[in-house]
Amino acid sequence: MTRRLGNRKRILKILCLLTLVGIFFIMPSVGAHATTEQERTFNDPSGTATSQDDLRELNVANQFIITYDDGDGQLAGPLRILITLTLIALAPFLLITMTSFTRIVIVLHFTRAALNTQSAPPNQVLMALALFLTFFIMQPTLTQIYEEAIVPFEAGEIVQSEAFEAAMGPLRDFMYPNTMAKDVNLFMTISNAEWNGQLETIPSSVLIPSFIVSELRTAFIIGFIIYIPFIVIDMVIASTLMAMGMMMLPPTVISMPFKILLFVLADGWNLIIGSVVKTFY
Repeated sequence: MTRRLGNRKRILKILCLLTLVGIFFIMPSVGAHATTEQERTFNDPSGTATSQDDLRELNVANQFIITYDDGDGQLAGPLRILITLTLIALAPFLLITMTSFTRIVIVLHFTRAALNTQSAPPNQVLMALALFLTFFIMQPTLTQIYEEAIVPFEAGEIVQSEAFEAAMGPLRDFMYPNTMAKDVNLFMTISNAEWNGQLETIPSSVLIPSFIVSELRTAFIIGFIIYIPFIVIDMVIASTLMAMGMMMLPPTVISMPFKILLFVLADGWNLIIGSVVKTFY
């Protein structure tokens, strides 16, 4: 029995030795090897380029190229698509800041708050109404932008910079009459610039925030005027309830039907929307 165990150990040692020898013989055939001249990912060693064309030929397999023009000074198609998508993403901000949308939507919200109808009309209706009114007011400006900037640019008559300036011209002409001089002076003073009272000397970076501040001021003034008749109704209802000893009854519960009645009899939506639209003409 002892002799058999000794023979088995010898056999296992011999097998282990043969396995090690086989591994040593196999390793050189599967080991890493240097790339040949045809397998290299670069054409010339580093530091041998003498011109821009030579630089383009180096490491050709590792290049990542973005073409920004198509050879005639115009933006390449993919980059134009990227810029277009970016402008589409920024379109809501441009709509709010450079059009009549701000004034209209604030006035509509003031009207709903003065009526005290809570969520009637709902926000979706007010936003849709403000959008359509904005398109109605801005239609001449948008038409001018299309004719003076988009059409010539698509026809190849002007370049991108000229198209941008042509598009900003009608917008600046729209914003300037609706911007108060004191707001322009405020931002011109902050930017340490001088203004002679002409539109041409106002940079767009000053005109746009000045226009926004002026729109907010105008919208709040209109909202205050809208509130006045409804405040009078609240005061009359509150005084009447106190005289009748019904002090526990909230005056707003009684005054809201009278507000709605007054608003309907006076054709309030026609008056408010018509007055707001006319402020831009």
